[in-house]
Amino acid sequence: MLLSKMAAEGGGKEMNEIKTQFTTREGLYKLLSHSEYSRPNRVPFNSQGSNPVRVSFVNVNDQSGNGDRLCFNVGRELYFYIYKGVRKAADLSKPIDKRIYKGTQPTCHDFNHLTATAESVSLLVGFSAGQVQLIDPIKKETSKLFNEERLIDKSRVTCVKWVPGSESLFLVAHSSGNMYLYNVEHTCGTTAPHYQLLKQGESFAVHTCKSKSTRNPLLKWTVGEGALNEFAFSPDGKFLACVSQDGFLRVFNFDSVELHGTMKSYFGGLLCVCWSPDGKYIVTGGEDDLVTVWSFVDCRVIARGHGHKSWVSVVAFDPYTTSVEESDPMEFSGSDEDFQDLHFGRDRANSTQSRLSKRNSTDSRPVSVTYRFGSVGQDTQLCLWDLTEDILFPHQPLSRARTHTNVMNATSPPAGSGGTNPGSNGNSITTPGNSVPPPLPRSNSLPHSAVSNAGSKSSVMDGAIASGVSKFATLSLHDRKERHHEKDHKRNHSMGHISSKSSDKLNLVTKTKTDPAKTLGTPLCPRMEDVPLLEPLICKKIAHERLTVLIFLEDCIVTACQEGFICTWARPGKVD
Repeated sequence: MLLSKMAAEGGGKEMNEIKTQFTTREGLYKLLSHSEYSRPNRVPFNSQGSNPVRVSFVNVNDQSGNGDRLCFNVGRELYFYIYKGVRKAADLSKPIDKRIYKGTQPTCHDFNHLTATAESVSLLVGFSAGQVQLIDPIKKETSKLFNEERLIDKSRVTCVKWVPGSESLFLVAHSSGNMYLYNVEHTCGTTAPHYQLLKQGESFAVHTCKSKSTRNPLLKWTVGEGALNEFAFSPDGKFLACVSQDGFLRVFNFDSVELHGTMKSYFGGLLCVCWSPDGKYIVTGGEDDLVTVWSFVDCRVIARGHGHKSWVSVVAFDPYTTSVEESDPMEFSGSDEDFQDLHFGRDRANSTQSRLSKRNSTDSRPVSVTYRFGSVGQDTQLCLWDLTEDILFPHQPLSRARTHTNVMNATSPPAGSGGTNPGSNGNSITTPGNSVPPPLPRSNSLPHSAVSNAGSKSSVMDGAIASGVSKFATLSLHDRKERHHEKDHKRNHSMGHISSKSSDKLNLVTKTKTDPAKTLGTPLCPRMEDVPLLEPLICKKIAHERLTVLIFLEDCIVTACQEGFICTWARPGKVD
């Protein structure tokens, strides 16, 4: 009896031990204590009642070799540091900028990578009271405050992001369930905005702002029921994936404001969402403790992953780790040098992707690539997952294959990408109304080598936001990059107070709740036994407090917990 009690206690201690390293097929990942960022006094923050700690990175093209900068929020504080990577110790005594707010807390932030320089960066910060601030932490300036009087929305900002390819447009989501599109060049007005309906669909409505002069917000999106917890743009910038407290993933064509597809969680709200680097898959996490993989092209759930013991707070793809499987060694057409580059190199990522593209275009069966993604949750655990060939192509026989692991350079996508990208010309995309393929076989997908295809090229973002709304100028990706001086661009996602009775009725229609019992077992929400069940490659407790950040960088993985500690995990071979 005593022995069993001791064994139980020992097992419990082992379960609660904080891990400082873990091993995958690539090798050993190590926690680097010298590269840990936090508040300067390094005292754990009392996270009770605080908004989640978030981290944002930007590269300012500094020639010194320390071009990366990071921003993080802890409670009412916001910090901006030089990020020194895995080899140099963090200097917490010298933040470039530090701000302490009164009466409100930072909840999220995003850098504009398009305009960042060593002399200036544009950082958007969302707040718990609903405002959004534009600051420059290098110049230590505050440019503008949006929704200052909270006339547009009084609820907490849950997500803020620059529109891809734009210097001036940004999108803001609120816990009210609304999103707004802003232009930094426009003011918000001194009265509450009035709206007129632009487009309406199942569980969403989009309104434009009625005003004699152009003002923010340009658009208001009302999406689903309850808080809109996060959104993410597709790699090509054409599509927008949103997850809400009503448990739905909704994917929109951003320009045409059309609903592309939907998915329902097993139960509870969805809290986080991300795209695969090639835009073919979306992963969500939430209050059902699951990660769910959804095919963009087929508009259906293709797998679920169970490894977390509590809510999943962040999901992210690793664009730097991939495996390529050749069914026949003779099919490898490159030189011995190419083979070594494929196996060990990072700088030859483009040539590797080129080979993938050629095989995708000539073979009846796609190249076997395995996607790697990660998740962190309120259970303080980090999980890594491999989305393998038997899940992606369940009806095709697996070949005996050799596996090469390659660290990809995702910062420079290849000129040509194999397969189908969202919204690419000539695409025939399956919509939710089309017939759904037969259920996938159940599978415990334990890892092949990790992967993600880093190559979604930035294709032109064309099309007007809506036909017949010429007042809101068409904004293509070409426009975004090359016509920054034209400040009259507008694309609106917004929310706010609806003024007319007809608009109120429309909102009632679009916010009708969906009965969970009627979605379970349908393509919206397949039963657990109807789709493959992924098991995590690794599942490690890495913090004392709930985890709120997971970012994959070239030489490390960055995590952060609610205590306010930003931790660096060096990739295999990146440190001695």
